[in-house]
Order: sequence, then C-alpha cells, then structure tokens
Amino acid sequence: MVSKILLKAERKRFVEELDREVIVQKYEEHLISNIDKDFHTQFGMIKKDFFKEAPGSKTKVGNQEYLLLDPSFVDLYRRIDRLAQIIPLKDVASIISNTGLNKDSFVVDAGSGSGGFSLFAAAIAKNVVTYDIKDEHAEIVRKNIDFLGLKNIVVKVGNIYDSDNVNESGVDVFVLDVPEPRNGVRTAEKILKVGGFLVVYSPCIPPMQEFVDELRKSDKFLFLRVIEILERDWEFDGRKVRPRSQQIGHSGFLAFARKIGYTEKS
Repeated sequence: MVSKILLKAERKRFVEELDREVIVQKYEEHLISNIDKDFHTQFGMIKKDFFKEAPGSKTKVGNQEYLLLDPSFVDLYRRIDRLAQIIPLKDVASIISNTGLNKDSFVVDAGSGSGGFSLFAAAIAKNVVTYDIKDEHAEIVRKNIDFLGLKNIVVKVGNIYDSDNVNESGVDVFVLDVPEPRNGVRTAEKILKVGGFLVVYSPCIPPMQEFVDELRKSDKFLFLRVIEILERDWEFDGRKVRPRSQQIGHSGFLAFARKIGYTEKS
C-alpha cells in the first residue's frame, strides 16, 4: 500500500507578553491511502500530483499550508481497526523496555483482541504468534496485519489456559492480556525458554493479585514486579505552560516475571 501523511501547518498567534508570534501546538493529520485521487479538505482541494512530490514538500489551500510526509509505522498503527480497547503505547513501550524485546525475539501474545500489542511487537521482533478464543478477533487482527504489511506474525484461535493447545517453545516473551492470567502460568512454564519473560497486562488489580499468588506457587519463575505507567501531556502556549487538563490516567497494571527453571516433560 502506497500512502502519504498530510500535516496542516501549526498556526501562529501573537503573544503580547513576548511581543512576537509563537507557534501553537495544534495541527491536523490526514492519512492519504489513495494517492491517485485528489484530496478534499475543508479549505479546498489538493491535487493528486502533489502526492508525487518529495517528503517535506508544502502546498497551500486557501491560506492554509499543508506538509507532505511518508507515513512511519506508528502513523499506520494508530489507524488499525479496533473491536476493543488495546494496550496503550505507553504500556507497549514498557513491555519492550522491561523485557529487552528485539529483532531476535520470539514473542507469543495471548488475548489478541484487535492485535494492539502483537502488531507492534511484530514490527520489532523476529517472530510473533498471537492467540485469541474468538474468531472475530482473529479476523480483525489478520485484517490489521495486511494493512500494516507485516509478514512475521501468525494468528491462532485457541484457549491458552489449556497448555495442550499451545505448541510453541523457546519463547523469549510471553504476554498475557486475558481475564484470568493466573490460568496461563502452566502454559508459560511450558513454552518460555529459561530466562524468558512472562508479562501480564490487566486493567484491574484483583486478577493481578490472583496471578501473583499463583505464580509464587511455581518454582519455575522469579517474580520481578508490578507497575503502573501514568502519562501526562503538557500544554505550551506562550508563557502558559502547564499540564493539560485532560490526561491519560490509569490504563492497566503490568506484571513482570522471569522463567528460571526447566519444566519436566511428561
């Protein structure tokens, strides 16, 4: 898919205290998925020939200026189809940084949903397998995989609570985004390599408490920690510099553990 990003230039405003114009941090962003057609804005039309120009090119529509860019992965990722709430990027980043997920990693994700974590992981990792118990979730993930052009991710329908349903092995990172993560500990014992990371994401603390209690019954894991990532945007408008009124507050809790022992084969 050939696509482009259009950014409407940030507007300027005169600030009396500074006696000069400042750029206000507001902009519009459009993904142009069909560059063979003219694009209509509220200020007028942008001819399709503009989309053939180099990144960084500018054009005016009325008195508004638009900038042309090639889309990055995250530009496209933010536009995936969703059936349910996905793991926010701030929490995705924490999973990546706390597990060292990288280009050599083999990742298994349980509770695909719309594919939020598994899709982002596939942009970094060597291979990703994602499980969900619902066919409709699997279909939306496959659609998003095609949209993002990913080739290293496999979607499976199955219940990961039953370890017999999961045949992967030598896994570096296993992420559980499921209602009862405690029921996934036995599967984690089976598929993770020694030294591999088990991650649990839960919006509520009771399932997390139950998971930690279950994990501590196993001698195959070292429990590391449970964290919560809060994100606060700041507003810059002349001398008015302050946290934005609307914040991304609680999204979910993250638990991290590491496999430290072999699981005997039956």
